Parts: sequence; structure tokens; C-alpha cells
Amino acid sequence: MSFKPLQIAGRSLLPIVQGGMGVGISAHKLAGAVAKENALGTIASVDLRQHHPDLLAATHRCLDADLIDKTNLTALDREIRAAKEIANGCGMIAVNVMKAVRDHVALVKQACESGADAIVMGAGLPIDLPEMTSDHPKVALIPILSDARGVAIILKKWLKKGRRADAIVIEHPGHAGGHLGAARLSDIHDPRFDFAKVLADCHALFAELGLGRDAPKLIVAGGIDSHEKVSHWLNNGADAVQLGTPFAVCEEGDAHINFKQTLINAKASDLAEFVSVAGLPARAVATPWLKQYLRRESHLQAIAKADPRRCTQRMDCLSHCGLRDGLNKVGQFCIDLKLASAMHGEVDKGLFFRGNGALPFGDAIRPVRELIDYLMNGRMAAV
Repeated sequence: MSFKPLQIAGRSLLPIVQGGMGVGISAHKLAGAVAKENALGTIASVDLRQHHPDLLAATHRCLDADLIDKTNLTALDREIRAAKEIANGCGMIAVNVMKAVRDHVALVKQACESGADAIVMGAGLPIDLPEMTSDHPKVALIPILSDARGVAIILKKWLKKGRRADAIVIEHPGHAGGHLGAARLSDIHDPRFDFAKVLADCHALFAELGLGRDAPKLIVAGGIDSHEKVSHWLNNGADAVQLGTPFAVCEEGDAHINFKQTLINAKASDLAEFVSVAGLPARAVATPWLKQYLRRESHLQAIAKADPRRCTQRMDCLSHCGLRDGLNKVGQFCIDLKLASAMHGEVDKGLFFRGNGALPFGDAIRPVRELIDYLMNGRMAAV
């Protein structure tokens, strides 16, 4: 089946986007493999030193957050260059930077300097992203939002600065896996997040603003797990679709095999929704560690107190941290430590985010090429 290509920043791509997944779940291998197929691959920028033994060794037991930040910038530079080498001029390499991360400005600037084709930003309203990228006008800017109200705020703010969004990821909180765009768990299935409504409202907004051909491309994300869903949304107002979990479990996925198997083995009953450290709901696999934590969460939140020494990694990675800042309504654990453990396949220690959609290949681990072929054409290659 032939779909209209995704036209972004002067390039013509397959309308498939691989979502950014940290810590280290989508690094150079996965993003490069996706771009090689002429789609958009995404590197998650948070704590990429986890993929580099020499950088981990250099920061072992380190108490200097600035040194850790500098080391992660080095890791990001390496990952972008390695991904582009794999892509060999095809597709695009984006870098996902969370607004909630303390050093997000430095990560954005490093990504641009290292040759990223696009910056994707969520976990907060990226109102100042145009200023961060002003020295790199050719880098595409892609905010992640969940409803038309957020889209309107960003577009109007950016247009006053003479910058437009190249694309917008519309992420449905009820289906995606990571830091979701709803303030409360009770809101994640609110009708205002329905793709049909958000797409229609966005197209009306574009007409109101007179954007015409300069209107941002709309990328729907969350719950896209079949060729049929890809076809439906690409024929009903979306310019592209974004997937995370199906790519995470591909052969080229950067995480340990135990990470992939944990996501594959998770059934619907194994998914738990909870408030993340960043203050946004997230969906995770109910591993033994998470079950134990959830049993103690109320007690831990009741005794929460602000104390910098509670930052176990000494990274100060988030602008607002439940553990470090004593925020008793959000998670009382180190998000970086738990996500890094998951990436390394430590099932008894890690926090495993996962979207709630089915995996196209069931319990099989297949190459990126086969996943994209299935999404685009409905072909299921024989094992």
C-alpha cells in the first residue's frame, strides 16, 4: 500500500517515526536502523553514558553533577554520529530532549552541534525551544503535545518569535508508555485527547492561523500497533505515526535482551499506572520491584522530605524530583537509576515503561526493516 510521504525539513520520508525512549532504550543502533529505512529515528538524550563503559568508569561514584552532565554530552555526541553513520544519508536522526530535565538546554545545543536533524521535546511545554536552536535554523523542531490547547499555545508563542514547528507529535496519554501529557491518572482517557478530535481541532487551528502549506505535520503516537491502525490514521488527518514499544523490542533495539523479553512477556494485567518522578503519569510493567514499591508508596510519600543527599546518583537530573525535593505526590525513587537498571536488563531492580498496545510480532524479536515493512504494507515476514 502506498501512503503519502512525510515531508519535513525539505526531506521526503516514510510516514513512520520511532519514539524516543530513555534511559538508553533508543540510542544509535535503533535510531540509525530506522533512519536507514528512510524513516525518522530518535535518540533519547538522557544519561547516554550508560552505553559507554569508559564514560561510566570516569563518573563512577562521582559526586560532581557538572562532570556527569559534561560526560553525557560527550555520550550524546558519540551516539548521534554513530547513528548517522548507520543511516548513511537516509532518513532523519532526531534527538528527544525532555523539558523536565535540568540540563535540557545544554542537551539541545549539543544535539544541534553534533548534527541532529531534528529536536523533539516533551515532558513540559517547550516554549523556549526556538531560542535554544537559534544558531541552527535548519534543525527541525518537533514538540510533543497531547491536546489542541497545548498545540495552540506553542504555535502562537513560536510564531511571535518568527519560528514555526516543523511537526507536532500528538501523544495520547491513554495509550503511550512514558511521561504522559495528563496531570492526573483520572484524565488519561479524557475525550479531549482522542486523535480524531485533536487532529480536527489542529487542522482548524492551522486554517485560523493561515499557515497553509507551512502548517506543521501531525504525528499521532500511542496505541499504534498494526498496519490497519497506520492506514486508518494516515487516511484520516495524520501525516505520520509514531511507535515506541514495537521498536524497543526489535533486534536493533539498544537495550539488553532481558529488557526486550520483559516487555514482550508483559500482559495487560501486568501493566500498572502510577505517578512518575517527573510528576506525570506513566505506564510500566508490574515487575517485582514495582509491585513492592507501590505497596510502600503511600508510606514513602508521607515521610518525604527535601534533602539533596537523597539524590542517589548525585545527578540532579530533573528540575523537580520527588525524592530529592520531598514532593510527596510523586515518585519516591531515583528515576535515572531505575531506568538505567531496566536498560541493562536488571528485571529485579529496573522500571520498565511500555505502551499498552499489542506487539505486532507477538513474542518474536524481529529486525526494524521487517517492522516498518509490516506497518507500511501489512506484510508479515515468516520467522
